[in-house]
Amino acid sequence: MRKESTAPGEYYHLLNRGNNKEDIFFDDKDRARFLFLITHLQSPVSFKNISREVKQFVQSRALHTCVDEEIITEICQSRYSDLIAFALMPNHFHLLVREVQENGISLYMHKILTAYAKYLNTKKEKNGHVLQGPYRVVHVATNEQLLYLTAYIHRNPRDLREWKNKEHLYPWSSYQDFIGTNRWGGLLNTESIQEQFENKEEYNQFIKTSTAKERESLDDVLLD
Repeated sequence: MRKESTAPGEYYHLLNRGNNKEDIFFDDKDRARFLFLITHLQSPVSFKNISREVKQFVQSRALHTCVDEEIITEICQSRYSDLIAFALMPNHFHLLVREVQENGISLYMHKILTAYAKYLNTKKEKNGHVLQGPYRVVHVATNEQLLYLTAYIHRNPRDLREWKNKEHLYPWSSYQDFIGTNRWGGLLNTESIQEQFENKEEYNQFIKTSTAKERESLDDVLLD
């Protein structure tokens, strides 16, 4: 599907799934690697030895960044786009991103998807497409849609039987970063959402109650 144009300052829902609807994450190492990519490749900052950085990150049981704080600061000051929320599912992913620089989302996604496809093809000893065509870009037109989109993303793990009613504990989404301690610091910009609620518990209640009509209407906009 052809990607729509983007503009700095605007929010977008980015999503894609595996080629032929196949899984793209097969174990926690895969998921941790993708998390490193979406959190650390938001800017032109390059890593001298990204394989080493990713390995250290993947081996980190705490699943928080282990990159030097000076590099994190540099990433945050020169980013292409802001990562706002995310959820990784077995055969697809959802990202909520605000573009910062012109064509920033395109640059961001190219870096992420190129790196992950190369990794997965090497791991599986395969060639060819990992994802089902170009990633989908959906402009978030209103603040109401923005808020309900975070609910949509954070409740996605409910579709996994073992995580139903435990989606707030799912380590491969940003839900716990919104209602607890942000594991990623400046690499995950939760403020634009959190500042619209009295506290983290109020946001948590919003997620729990935004289940019926609002989510169904969002499906029509985002997943048609």
